[in-house]
Amino acid sequence: VQLQAYGGGLVQAGGSLRLSCAASGRTFSSYAMAWFRQAPGKERDFVAAVDWSGGRQFYADSVKGRFTISRDNAKNTVYLQMNSLEPEDSAVYYCAADRAGTTRVDRDWGSWGQGTQVTVSS
Repeated sequence: VQLQAYGGGLVQAGGSLRLSCAASGRTFSSYAMAWFRQAPGKERDFVAAVDWSGGRQFYADSVKGRFTISRDNAKNTVYLQMNSLEPEDSAVYYCAADRAGTTRVDRDWGSWGQGTQVTVSS
């Protein structure tokens, strides 16, 4: 599966953004999907994941209660709604896909999008 993430931008602290990740192919609904992020000089960190059906979601503690991951299998798209953004959320956000299930470890995910920049100003 090929992925393309978009929707990043510049937002003030306390604001909101919605990221989208469009997937190619007709097997999107068989993939778990995730979002990771990487700030300059830091490792790529898990943000959120959703199972193939959208019925189970998983979040990093740092974003729980502020971010929501969802998917629309009819549109081959996964979303990340980000509310109450903080400067610490600034990073390049990547979407990822894998058939094997949801983990918080980036090397477990087989397919990656190109990333979209999110910058939160204080």
